[in-house]
Amino acid sequence: MANNSLDSYVPPNAIPTTVLPESLNSISLSLQLFFCLVMASILLFALLGNMVVCLMVYQRSAMRSAINLLLASLAFADMMLAIFSMPFTLVTVMTINWVFGEVFCRVSAMLFWFFAVGGVAVLLIISIDRFLIIVQKQDKLSPQKAKVLIVVTWGIAFFFSFPLAVGSLGLQVPPRAPQCVFGYSPKPASHAYVLLLMLVSFFLPFLVMLYTFMGILNTIRHNTARIHSHPGRNQASTLGLLSLEKPFQININVSFKTRAFATILILFTVFTVCWAPFTAYCVVSTFNYEFYHKNSFFQFSTWVLWLCYLKSALNPIIYYCRIKKFRDACLELIPKYFKFLHQLPGTTKRHIQPRAVYICERD
Repeated sequence: MANNSLDSYVPPNAIPTTVLPESLNSISLSLQLFFCLVMASILLFALLGNMVVCLMVYQRSAMRSAINLLLASLAFADMMLAIFSMPFTLVTVMTINWVFGEVFCRVSAMLFWFFAVGGVAVLLIISIDRFLIIVQKQDKLSPQKAKVLIVVTWGIAFFFSFPLAVGSLGLQVPPRAPQCVFGYSPKPASHAYVLLLMLVSFFLPFLVMLYTFMGILNTIRHNTARIHSHPGRNQASTLGLLSLEKPFQININVSFKTRAFATILILFTVFTVCWAPFTAYCVVSTFNYEFYHKNSFFQFSTWVLWLCYLKSALNPIIYYCRIKKFRDACLELIPKYFKFLHQLPGTTKRHIQPRAVYICERD
């Protein structure tokens, strides 16, 4: 057990590298295998799924609308997390030891928060864009403006995450946790930085997105009430089909404007469920000495990181299930890169490509 006094505390400006006793970070073999299998699956889905999303937007000019560029930027952030963070967490869970050194500890923490803050900022822009379209009736986000906003968000993310690479700021080298995390620190500077980072990465975006979604839901409810109380609806009951045209057009208009909102709402829900525990964990581990030095801290850290990474794997699945353009482009893209898939028969090919009928072969 760790001593409850601050005598055993190592100042944050000298990151501790001494391997802790095994009892402080040991987990059962079955739980370790479970964590490894789950993280490997999340890594695979997050990498391949988000890579397909980025590839579709990059290769197809028809997919480069403002909203699709923002979704591609979000997919890029999730893909980079899968490349620069998840593999090292997986290795640390397998070995119960950080083998990548102190310098890379700081760099990995900086990259983790860089892509995390960038992805959250993009999701915030998408939510505000839906709010302006549905509530304010303003559709001013062009692809050019979307590109500018993407560059600005990544600049803001770099501004808030770069201090992790040049200073420890309470970072602790594993094996107490499966990656570099914020450990207990009595210094006010570390407390202020952690609170600021949590405010930017979760609390402020959550509150703003919650406000936009409540406004959108209120507008949708108001529009639905107007449709049901429309005079043409009452006349339709007595005049048959003569008055159905106008209410039907109103329903289609509302559906068109709110179709993308449902997808963004699902992304917001997944973000909240996956990131709220991790945010609370970072704050408590920074301010609470007893919590950070518990024997079960490694297991708890692995659980919240597993949940945090799950968002990156679920997002491309949400795109595929909810957005028809992404689904159709994905179905066309997969046969292009996987030649071993079932090929179309010759007759079908002639129906799809009539010029195939005129192909002549020499003996």
